[in-house]
Amino acid sequence: MSSGITNKASQFAKRAICAFAALLLCVQPALACTGIMLKTADGSVVHGRTLEFGFFIETDVVRVPRGYTFTGQTPHGDGMTWSAKYAAVGAIAFDNLAIMDGINEAGLSVGSFYFPSFAEYAETTSDNQSQSMSPADFPNWLLTNFATIEEVRAAVEAGEVSIAPTLLPGFPPTPQPFHFIIYDKTGTSLVIEPIDGELKLHDNPIGAFTNSPNFDWHMTNLRNYIALEPRNIPPVEVAGQTLSALGQGSGMLGLPGDFSPPSRSVRAAVFSATAIPEENSERGIFQVFHILNNFDIPVGIAREEEEGVLHTDYTMLTTARDPQTLRYYWKSYEDQTIRMVDMNTLPLEGDSILSISTDGEQPVLDVSGAMQ
Repeated sequence: MSSGITNKASQFAKRAICAFAALLLCVQPALACTGIMLKTADGSVVHGRTLEFGFFIETDVVRVPRGYTFTGQTPHGDGMTWSAKYAAVGAIAFDNLAIMDGINEAGLSVGSFYFPSFAEYAETTSDNQSQSMSPADFPNWLLTNFATIEEVRAAVEAGEVSIAPTLLPGFPPTPQPFHFIIYDKTGTSLVIEPIDGELKLHDNPIGAFTNSPNFDWHMTNLRNYIALEPRNIPPVEVAGQTLSALGQGSGMLGLPGDFSPPSRSVRAAVFSATAIPEENSERGIFQVFHILNNFDIPVGIAREEEEGVLHTDYTMLTTARDPQTLRYYWKSYEDQTIRMVDMNTLPLEGDSILSISTDGEQPVLDVSGAMQ
């Protein structure tokens, strides 16, 4: 790995002291992530997500080159080994080379989402260890091996991979529950969920995604909200009286507004489906960020107390991906400036990992002198 990651060990250790103290108490990080997909007027597709944790962690955006060798981890040691067919860019946490959200040079994108109470991984045995890996390794495998959803589907259905209940660096000392969403350049989307030790596949034409329960439950739950629509409700006559809506947004009356996964799932689906398409992917990226602002969790609104310690979930990162231009965008809780790396300008071959920290402080532009 590059010195950019290695040399940050000291800084990371200092900032992680409080986090690891919480981990020793087995405090579970609350990952209330929300994902959406949008289609633009020129036929392009863009997508993005929020990334929440219950405590601060160090995150970086990395570039993995073609040919880079990975070894998946299992409870019994090394699992599957493979070399990257495709270069990839994405976000990692805890200084661990496990992309939790990213895009590859073919335009395939993957996101890991927390899936508590429902994720159940396959037991690692001597028969499947050579094809097994941790839930954190799984996005790496997807991003560096495949270009399309159909390729992913064929590999998973053929039983080429198994996700093992493996402890992850930095996380609490118990196997962390995840499910995954994948998009390819055409806008096809697939959900992969570890249920009863098997990987279940679900087509996701809307492209919206959150957390528990399982994906097909969320799709069924949408039927409770089919009356919602973006048009305002027209006035009605009741007993000779004309009753008009009090203001804008009456068509969305009943849209759930809390931060629970089912409510966020409904909002994500409705906002995605009703968005007026932007003209191209460049404009669509800004629309992704505007929509995801509705899912931004500020410190304090989602919290719990354990043994006198307050833990509050908040949106650490918001990311967006453009598979047409191969650009990866993000902004952080501390710095709302949208930043971007362009894979077309990066070397896709090499032996090392390139990285950049997502840390930053929000700049304030003083325009007093421009007033007239």
